[in-house]
Amino acid sequence: MNFPQIRLQSQNALIEMTTTLSKQSIEQPSAVLDLQQPKAELTINRTPSMLSIDQSEARADVDLKSIRKRVEEFARNGYQDWLNGLARKAQDGNELMRIEKHGNAIANISKRNSERPTYDFNIGFVPKAGSVKIDFEPGKVDIEWKTHKPINQTRAQKPIIDYQPGNVIIGMKQYQSLKIDFVNLKYVGFNFEQEI
Repeated sequence: MNFPQIRLQSQNALIEMTTTLSKQSIEQPSAVLDLQQPKAELTINRTPSMLSIDQSEARADVDLKSIRKRVEEFARNGYQDWLNGLARKAQDGNELMRIEKHGNAIANISKRNSERPTYDFNIGFVPKAGSVKIDFEPGKVDIEWKTHKPINQTRAQKPIIDYQPGNVIIGMKQYQSLKIDFVNLKYVGFNFEQEI
């Protein structure tokens, strides 16, 4: 038995996309470098230190004297001895001048001239303390400097950018369709009639 059939045959719509890729290139030129650093100015003024050591007095204490110092000392001692002798002779003369006053002038003068002098002696240090003279003047260092700022005339370069935009083209590759087919049906008037 043949039943009436409706046959449907459809076809989907298909779209088509054509893509053109975008392109971008970036080029960065190097910066133009112009950098200068002036030298700093440095001035140093130095006063050297001074050390003086005078040990002539200590050397004289241990009898290490220069010829000049010995001559000066002998001259000074000779002059002092001459003054002392002159004073002693004047004193003896004065005593002899007054001999009539029943004094014992000749015996006193003889006794004085015949006795050895007595010397006082105590503990002594050779050379004596403080005989070495030390004088020190410290040195000075004055430092002055002047710095200069760097001269920077560096120029940056802008990047070179090339951009080509992409594109997408959308179109229909296949349109949709629907086919309807009737089998085992017969159209009579306003209705369909089945064939048996």
